[in-house]
Amino acid sequence: MDLTWILTILAIGFMGSFISGMVGIGGSIINYPMLLFIPPALGFAAFSAQEVSAISAVQVFFASLMGMLVFRKGGFVHKQLVIYMGISIMIGSLVGSFVSNSLPSSVINMVYAVLALIAAVMMFLPKKGSDAQDVSQVTFNKILAVSLALVIGLVAGIVGAAGAFITVPVMLVVLKIPTRIAIASSLAITFISSIGSTTGKLMGGHMLLVPSILLVIASLIASPLGAKLSKKVNTKILQWVLAALIVATVIKIWISILL
Repeated sequence: MDLTWILTILAIGFMGSFISGMVGIGGSIINYPMLLFIPPALGFAAFSAQEVSAISAVQVFFASLMGMLVFRKGGFVHKQLVIYMGISIMIGSLVGSFVSNSLPSSVINMVYAVLALIAAVMMFLPKKGSDAQDVSQVTFNKILAVSLALVIGLVAGIVGAAGAFITVPVMLVVLKIPTRIAIASSLAITFISSIGSTTGKLMGGHMLLVPSILLVIASLIASPLGAKLSKKVNTKILQWVLAALIVATVIKIWISILL
């Protein structure tokens, strides 16, 4: 096995997991396009969209778990929000992951591109929620949260994501959850969601063992580091980092689809 290929996959996993822990996403919004485009650009065999979504699902599971554990110690996880959205998004992602096994790569890429575009637009909408740090003071519309989580889970399961890159914008813009609480709770929701999507991918037969193990190793190291840094960074900076990542991904994936 080529050492350069191993280092490339580890680097992709490390970058995605570090950002995952820092801004409360599962890392798939970074890993999906990088796994799709970087290996063939370096002369290695390309992964199919189904393989990339399966590998991403495993990475998201471990990255979100490690990030969640770090944030849990700080008391930023909103348990009620996690329960309502987590169960709903897990059901949606399980159904979506089964559906994706019968879809062509072009459709999976299009679903991902549309999802990322919606997330990008939402990040630039005004956010009027408070920036409270006390979880007990934060309330939300339960029916709206459950409904949105179900839809997010369904489409996110199709692309092997846990939906965190759109869950955070939804929390900030629609549910008015404070930034740091949204990031911490999103990681917990993402972990629950990834159980459904990972199970679906494993049963679908598209899982590649070696790349998945490499990304898990990277996740165990990088995600806690990103989560620890997040606690020290201004919330506005975190929002702009997430917005920049989503926009960059949107541009890249749409260029590949259109050209």
